[in-house]
Amino acid sequence: MKYFIIAGEASGDLHASNLMAALKEQDSQTEFCFLGGDLMAAQGGKMIRHYRDMAFMGFVPVLLHARTILQNIKDCKQAILDFQPDALILVDYPSFNLKMAQFVKENLKNVPVFYYISPKLWAWKEYRLKSIKKYVDKVYSILPFEVDWYKQRDYTVDYVGNPCVDAVANRQHKDEPRESFLQRNDLPDRPILALLAGSRVQEIKSSLPKMLEAASAYPDYQVVIAGAPSIDKSLYESYLKDYSAKIVFGETYELLQQSELAVVTSGTATLETALLRVPQVVVYMISGGWIFHQILNLFIRVENVSLVNLIANKRLVSELLIEDFTVENLKKEISRLLQKEYRDEVLAGYDQLIETLGDEPVSQKTARLILTELNRKG
Repeated sequence: MKYFIIAGEASGDLHASNLMAALKEQDSQTEFCFLGGDLMAAQGGKMIRHYRDMAFMGFVPVLLHARTILQNIKDCKQAILDFQPDALILVDYPSFNLKMAQFVKENLKNVPVFYYISPKLWAWKEYRLKSIKKYVDKVYSILPFEVDWYKQRDYTVDYVGNPCVDAVANRQHKDEPRESFLQRNDLPDRPILALLAGSRVQEIKSSLPKMLEAASAYPDYQVVIAGAPSIDKSLYESYLKDYSAKIVFGETYELLQQSELAVVTSGTATLETALLRVPQVVVYMISGGWIFHQILNLFIRVENVSLVNLIANKRLVSELLIEDFTVENLKKEISRLLQKEYRDEVLAGYDQLIETLGDEPVSQKTARLILTELNRKG
């Protein structure tokens, strides 16, 4: 089978690459063409565009890069026509991917469209459900509560489990001694406070300065930044003139499993941090401040934004969003995480969360469902 796959950011690259590996195991005639990243490239096939050239967030960045975005759309459409896939597999990234779903259904009518990692319609832009109903054949959900959400709106999705469980379970250096990690990364033997500032330039610019300032108030801890694979080291270094923080690239899981606590930008990393049982504070910053936050509240339909709290269906970890994301507030939350009673409460919540998600291999299950659907249609 020939699969055209689109992932627009680092987490999508990871989960799509695992799905590609599972498809190769179950389909010996697999061919791939894709928009994604280095992990997907390692599985073979033709890369049309790297996600680092696609990840634009916010109104102003999108406006400034409008020409690039339009060219990406044009090149993707042409690549799909040239490749003539047996299936289109979309991984999150809805603003781009739903355009491609529509394009395929209007130009390659017999090609099924599968959505792996559904857009978060329950939180934002529910109107996109109309496009999913019209252009997507199957949605493979990774969040258990999405099944009922879609069902209430007359659309059936398959819950396959969460791919973060697979990724964390299959991580390298899983049982690595602490001494080995510290030596490999030239770190002293002191407790680690990890900073995960996101995978996009805009996220890092808006979050990292506050993270560093707050974390520097805890001299007993060494501050270590998890470097995103698509970000140049110089961007991080530009914020380190007044701080002694270190940067570790390509070892986020390894860093977390050796950390006492973490400050994490809202996204997939919050769930990965929970699966590794690291107490955390979730933060998120976008331009516009209080006024923009109030406008967002008119449209956002959930009380929590982090995957940890959404899946737990309660405020398990603290969230500091937009105007609440201040240095002082962050220091208060870090101090709370250093208190045994609160840490134990968070860790107990993580254990319940892990039990809810289960441990069935998600990529294998999703690949099997996709192939079953293709064989049924064939």
